[in-house]
Formats: sequence, C-alpha cells, structure tokens
Amino acid sequence: MNYGLYLAASGVLTNSFRQDVFANNLANVETVGFKPDLATLRQRDPASTETMAGPDVSRALLDRLGGGVLAAPTQTSFAPGQLRPTGNLLDVALDTPDTFLAVEAPPAAKGSPAGDSAGSKVRLTRDGRLSRNAQGYLITASGGRRVLDKSDKPILLPGTGPAGIDAEGRVIQDGEVAGQLQVTSVTDTTKLRKAGGNLFTWDGKKDLRKPASSALVRPGFVESSGVDPIRALMDVVGATQSVSASANLIHYHDQIMDRAVNTLSRVA
Repeated sequence: MNYGLYLAASGVLTNSFRQDVFANNLANVETVGFKPDLATLRQRDPASTETMAGPDVSRALLDRLGGGVLAAPTQTSFAPGQLRPTGNLLDVALDTPDTFLAVEAPPAAKGSPAGDSAGSKVRLTRDGRLSRNAQGYLITASGGRRVLDKSDKPILLPGTGPAGIDAEGRVIQDGEVAGQLQVTSVTDTTKLRKAGGNLFTWDGKKDLRKPASSALVRPGFVESSGVDPIRALMDVVGATQSVSASANLIHYHDQIMDRAVNTLSRVA
C-alpha cells in the first residue's frame, strides 16, 4: 500500500466536500433568512490505531504521518443577518437570533410513514416573507408552507380586506386579530438539521421547541442571508486550491510508483 497516496486521496475527498458546502453558501448569498453551513475537518488516526491491530503492524514513521483527514459533521451558523425593509405588511423579521417561525411540514412522501412526532409535522424557518393564498391561509412566500399559530394550527384570514402583522406577532385583518404567529425558540440549535426549502427540522420524538423569551417581530422587514459573500468566495477558492494541491500529490506519487516499477526494478 502506498501510504502517501491514500493520504493525498483523503485530502481530495474532504476538500471536495468543503468546496461543495462553501459553494452552496455562496449560491444562497441572496436567500432571505438563509443560515450558512460550516464545513470542518478532523484528523484521522493512523491505520494501526484506527484498526486496533496492535504493535505487530505499527510503523513508527507512518504513524507519525497520521491517517490524513476526515470531514467532521457539518454545523450551521445561526448568527443573525442584517434586516432590510420591504414595505410588505405581511413580512416579518425576528429580533432575536435563536427564534424561528413555525410552519406546516410538507406532506409525507407516498409510501413513507407519516410519523407522529412534532418534528414530522412542523418545520422552522427564519424566512419571514409571508403572503395569503387563494384559500385565505397565511403562507410562506417561498414554498407556500402554511404558517402556524401557537397551537400548531394554520392561520386563516377569513376576510378579503388588507392584513398586517404587529410587533407582537398578531395577524390583524380589518381591525380584528385573525391569529398569532408562533415565534418559538429551541432548546439546542445544534440538533436542528436543514430540511430543504430554507426550513429546519429535528430528529426524534422529543420536541425541541420552547416558548421564546422575547417574541417580538419587526413588521415590514426581512432578515438577509447570513452569508458574507467575500468570505464565502474566499472559502470556495481556498477549498479549490486544497483539492488541486492534493490532486498534485496523487500525481507525484503515481510518478514515483511508475519509476519504482519501470526503472528501479530493471536496475535491480
């Protein structure tokens, strides 16, 4: 086994993963309420340690080289983005970074279990672009998910008059309160996972939601993407360079093996 070849290959694989994560962040630099992913790496143990083969197969020189790198679990940064005005009376931005709007989950795929946990029925989002659909329900402008109240019920605007949302999250139409936005916090943001469509969910039956200490919203505003475009671009460039460097090492090891087989073996 060419140990250096495997180390270089691990560099290509893990940095290709980083490249994909950073490219996705860059692609969402204009997505309202988007939270960027953090791609991290961790050192891989030497083969003798990882396989617990013992001292019989251990090689001091190779063990000092390590086992290359592995991709660590991806984390999400929930740092708040800048607020920008929209002029839309149904748009809202959340004042605190650890709070979310609760919306209806997409229907379960045909043939898959529907599930009975809150995580299977509810999604969380920071995208506060809201509108009203043809049936009168308050929905997210992106994806058309129905917005939920504090009882996990869709908010219905029964009238046809103009509607708006006040700073306490109350949905008001024709001077009457039609519903109350569910602005919720979570017990542990590290347990949230992205569910597509700028939505978050969680695994397991334990509900991560808890009442928000401050449920104030900013009507007529939305939260910009949390991606710094300059930093995201630099991250993509840096990951691309790392992929190229590791690929060059594979090429060098290939040349060394070629000489070992076709040149040095002839001399021997």
